[in-house]
Amino acid sequence: MADAITAQGLVKRYKTVTALDGVDLTVPTGSVLGLLGPNGAGKTTIVRILTTLLRPDHGSATVAGVDVLARPRDVRRRIGLSGQYAAVDEYLTGFENLDMIGRLYHLGAKRSRARARELLASFRLEDAADRPSRTYSGGMRRRLDLAGALVADPPIIFLDEPTTGLDPRGRTEMWEVIQNLVARGTTLLLTTQYLEEADLLADDIVVIDHGRIIAQGTADQLKLQVGGERLELTVRDPGTLTRGRDLLEPLGVGKATLDEGRRTMLMPISGGAQVLTEALRVLDDALILIDDVGLRRPTLDDVFLSLTGRPAEEERQDDSRRGPGNPAPPDTPAATPTGPGRHAAPDESTTGA
Repeated sequence: MADAITAQGLVKRYKTVTALDGVDLTVPTGSVLGLLGPNGAGKTTIVRILTTLLRPDHGSATVAGVDVLARPRDVRRRIGLSGQYAAVDEYLTGFENLDMIGRLYHLGAKRSRARARELLASFRLEDAADRPSRTYSGGMRRRLDLAGALVADPPIIFLDEPTTGLDPRGRTEMWEVIQNLVARGTTLLLTTQYLEEADLLADDIVVIDHGRIIAQGTADQLKLQVGGERLELTVRDPGTLTRGRDLLEPLGVGKATLDEGRRTMLMPISGGAQVLTEALRVLDDALILIDDVGLRRPTLDDVFLSLTGRPAEEERQDDSRRGPGNPAPPDTPAATPTGPGRHAAPDESTTGA
């Protein structure tokens, strides 16, 4: 399978800040790469370079086999981009937004109108097609923005934190849209702070921090780096903890941790429910009474804390606190102005789609 996206040795500096420090990426055609990392890690800088919006200081990249630096206009003809902020004109209706983007892509009036109606139906926006987009909910605006990135039916799409700020229902709707794109064979590069999002959507995940790749693999492989599955149980008598540990450790894959004050034991395992069932049998045979037992898997915060040294919840709180008057870090540039800028015709030098 040919590679849809490649990058070698990407470096980008902003005065004293190094946003990227030698990043290599490969995304096979028809696959989904999840780019995971905290704020300021370098995710958006990578997207901006690959979509021709920013030139690296060093390194090279190709998208759809086209050199990003040598032939940026040809790259723009082959990609779609939906950034961190919904770039829709709030004074135009949903239909008018998509129709305008189609005309900027030189699809012609008839084809632009037909494509707009087709996408509005695909994204379940038909009922709101003739309403100004300023009346849309956050999830509807994000769907309209993604529809704009698909007007020219590009084979490669870049989604920069597409669900940040959405409520659970909006996120679920966006995930369904993305899964439908993947089913059609579209190549996706998805940046996100949510491991569960990358887990659901991505074939492979790259974790980046301080401009460097610090981990790569599937979601399950990343979870194993922070301990994999763990058996957690609470005994009725804290005096039986040590004996229980000695009996159960042969079933695990590492040393058990005891908390006598809480009467709990936490032990890394491999085998899930099968090991849990065997552990209960062993303890029952030893007449050790259990008040509570369960399997724990690494959480989003576990992964972030282990790989980047900072919980993901803290990152999301930073996002919520950042208001219009607070400057974003180098990796999170100010919002793209409303209008067709990021979805403009491929011959426009300012477009990113």
